[in-house]
Amino acid sequence: MSVTALIVAAGRGTRAGGDIPKQYQTLAGEPLLAHTLRALASHPKVGAVVLVVHPEDRASELGRVDLPAGTILVDGGETRDASVRAGLAALPADCTEVLIHDAARPLLSRELVERVLVALRNHPGAAPAVPVTDALWRGEGGLVAGTQDRAGLWRAQTPQGFRAEAIRAAHAAWSGSPAADDVEVARAHGLDVAIVQGDEDNLKITHPQDFARAAAILARKGARPMDIRTGNGFDVHAFEPGDHVVLCGVKVPHSAALKGHSDADVGMHAITDAIYGALAEGDIGRHFPPSDPQWKGAASEIFLRHAVELAAARGFAIANIDCTLICERPKVGPHAAAMMEALSGITGIEPGRISVKATTSERLGFTGREEGIAAIATCTVVAE
Repeated sequence: MSVTALIVAAGRGTRAGGDIPKQYQTLAGEPLLAHTLRALASHPKVGAVVLVVHPEDRASELGRVDLPAGTILVDGGETRDASVRAGLAALPADCTEVLIHDAARPLLSRELVERVLVALRNHPGAAPAVPVTDALWRGEGGLVAGTQDRAGLWRAQTPQGFRAEAIRAAHAAWSGSPAADDVEVARAHGLDVAIVQGDEDNLKITHPQDFARAAAILARKGARPMDIRTGNGFDVHAFEPGDHVVLCGVKVPHSAALKGHSDADVGMHAITDAIYGALAEGDIGRHFPPSDPQWKGAASEIFLRHAVELAAARGFAIANIDCTLICERPKVGPHAAAMMEALSGITGIEPGRISVKATTSERLGFTGREEGIAAIATCTVVAE
């Protein structure tokens, strides 16, 4: 399959207003035609572009449009039919399928183009359309004169795809009045044309207000998809002789201390690992190996600050932190507010986005036997 995009841009588009043809008017900072060309030329299956233009526009307007490399320029005719025939005559010799597209539809998606090309595998023609869902009236003298059954009615769109030789023959045989589109020409020649699902965003610029609508669609499509990630962390430290533990940055009196390479802040370690997890950056051990003596007895806030800074460097803000400490003693509740304040100071996150709570294991397991403390944490990061 060798696919060529044939873009018809020779019309005047007077209904759109303005001092120049609509295809050269500005849309989102560049000529409308530039968007259309880019949408088709960027499709991986489109190997060539034929652009049919009005002869007068070559010197006056076309110079402002960034043409894809290798674009074949063709002068259009007096009617759309004539312009399409001129474009078909200029197709590359190896072209087997052609996508005929109106320059005034700058918002076509790659998925829509793909649907047309897939349908061409089994049909000589294929075109996108959207089913009519509104009630249809017939009008006379400004009054409703009747209704029209909408069953089986579709709103036609482009690109309309055809096997190259078949649509060439159809246009050569066409002798009627100017055709509504290339599907009409194809069907008059006996070609079957498959309908594929169109796209409401595939707007045809016709009136002045359509430019604002198209700009809004482009802005929406161009917006970066929201990137939200969640990570979890789990850590355990055993007790050893001592008189306090450090939990989430707060020194809490206790009859034992926590054993660890650093200050053994089990809560902060779990939170740090949750942030690393959300970033797919491993765990504390990857960034601060316990085999490295420089981290012996280090304050765990060093690790947490590193994780927060890494998130910022990757373009993420931390949305919330939730940490649960699992132990029989010491009692965490009286210190939870201070822990959240301490974590807020280290991370720069408002306290209302940080939760520290505790639970017991109902005297089960090593935490139930008061042999140590476990912590589990969850963190969500959002791309800024």
